Amino acid sequence: RRIKVQRIELTGVGTAAKAGNPSSAQGRPRDPSVDQAILRAALELFIEHGIAGASIEKIAKQAGVAKTSIYRRWTSREALIVQAIEVARNATGYTIDLLERTSPSGFIKLLVEACDVIARPEIRKLMARLIGSAPDYPKLIQGYRETYYLPRRLAFVRALERAQTAGLLAKNIDLETLADMLIGALMHHLLMFTPGENSVSEFRDQMIKLL
Repeated sequence: RRIKVQRIELTGVGTAAKAGNPSSAQGRPRDPSVDQAILRAALELFIEHGIAGASIEKIAKQAGVAKTSIYRRWTSREALIVQAIEVARNATGYTIDLLERTSPSGFIKLLVEACDVIARPEIRKLMARLIGSAPDYPKLIQGYRETYYLPRRLAFVRALERAQTAGLLAKNIDLETLADMLIGALMHHLLMFTPGENSVSEFRDQMIKLL
């Protein structure tokens, strides 16, 4: 059964430029609806079939565009899939900007509320596909790490620092280690446990236990 992926909406994102195509800033403007269709098709195919089943040909066919439309916008299939993941995750509302704007007192509440998104079946399968791609497609996991994971981990650590400064965390806690422990524990729960009927509440309970 095909998993329905939340509709991707672009808000002025320079798609091709962000994907590392130096020619993207030249020529006539790209059609945002084509960008959306390609990103959505790439994400859906990746979640359903993994990177092996998300070829440029299949992405173009599902998006209803020519392969040249993809090649003009992205330097590689990996770059396309990485950006599709990034745009889809940002569309949930849990962005770096939100982390930076959240007060120390609201940080814990934000983490618990984020479980509503993390527990979604498509997010669970997305992360399984991504991690499973690492041995055979190292450029994919490298791109995800540099483009998505590391900037968000840094923002997460900064949020922990603000909480520590506000006296909500002990001063002797190593925040880098704490960040890795929280992220690792959540990923373990996400991937290794079979979701029940109340997967959101289960994930919320797990987050509260960790905190």
